[in-house]
Amino acid sequence: MEGTGGCGGMNIDLHIERLILDGLPVESHQGPLIQSAVEAELARLLAGAGLNPELLSGGEVNSLRTRGIQLEQGFSAPYLGEQIAGAVHSRLSADSVIAPNMETQR
Repeated sequence: MEGTGGCGGMNIDLHIERLILDGLPVESHQGPLIQSAVEAELARLLAGAGLNPELLSGGEVNSLRTRGIQLEQGFSAPYLGEQIAGAVHSRLSADSVIAPNMETQR
């Protein structure tokens, strides 16, 4: 699935090939719903806040470690997707710093 968004002439084409949800209390049928929610929310956040300058010319992020997320009892797939997107956004946004544990390809 792909999410797109644009702000100030920026076009964001976002595709998450694989979202690993190990250790989270989710059922296999929820995976595609969570991934869709992550892509939509992350595209929205990046369109609003911009993208890290190191990624503006394009590229691919192969792996990314993020901050932890907080889950509430009985959370929904869209809620989890929004939480994950917020954590990822904190590492990809214009005001973030590309750290050594973020692998990128151009």
